[in-house]
Amino acid sequence: MNYLVYLSTAVKLFSGEELEQILAISRINNVKNNLTGLLLYHDGSFIQLLEGEPSDLADTYSRIQTDNRHKNLIVIDEGELEERIFANWNMGFHQANGEEAAQLQAYTDPQSIKDWPSDLEHPVFTMLKTFVNTNLR
Repeated sequence: MNYLVYLSTAVKLFSGEELEQILAISRINNVKNNLTGLLLYHDGSFIQLLEGEPSDLADTYSRIQTDNRHKNLIVIDEGELEERIFANWNMGFHQANGEEAAQLQAYTDPQSIKDWPSDLEHPVFTMLKTFVNTNLR
């Protein structure tokens, strides 16, 4: 079991209805590909964590990269998991508030991502797990 965390920038600010449409399609695709995860959105920025088998993750991320609703995709962290964190969520969603977004932004600067040692879990991954455990369960 592997995971992938990436961030991207929306090409425009999405309405709640548009986000629901994105989620509906994502949930269908994730069920087909046996993926689970979480999508955070705030003020035109996405952070998504996906988990599943390596080939399913690779196929899905390739499709995500060609989606013209966002740009500037950066993989923040990826690695192996002993078990799913989001086992019951084919795609959890949360529209982050300003405080949550500020906490995440401190770790999503492209230079800090590039400089982060590859053998250590990135703080965003740890933060997403903590966020879920304290706010969404």
